[in-house]
Amino acid sequence: MEFTQQSANQNTIISLDNVSVSLASSKLKTPCFISSNQTEELSITKIEDINKEFLFPLLAKESLDILIIGTGESTVFLLPKQQVELSELGLGIECMNNTSASSSFNLLLADLRKVGLLII
Repeated sequence: MEFTQQSANQNTIISLDNVSVSLASSKLKTPCFISSNQTEELSITKIEDINKEFLFPLLAKESLDILIIGTGESTVFLLPKQQVELSELGLGIECMNNTSASSSFNLLLADLRKVGLLII
């Protein structure tokens, strides 16, 4: 899928498919993490792997207000235990399918919001 809503930021998502995400400046294999200042390919394979210990190294490099989690072709939600644990980080967390997650990320990034995207 290609996206038309893009900002001048180099980490704007141009397109995505089942195995990769194309940014304005690079291409990443999924799963991956993207924010305005960093990108990283990740080793997790399922939403249940997301916890504070997993997110801390990603969040230590950059202050985020919102983390969007792209969960594949359909939306999968965090378990209640995960929601409680991650809320302690002071982040707003939203789960949605990859297409919606990428589009929302581009919109918030263009609005200069402190947003990160985790695509599983």
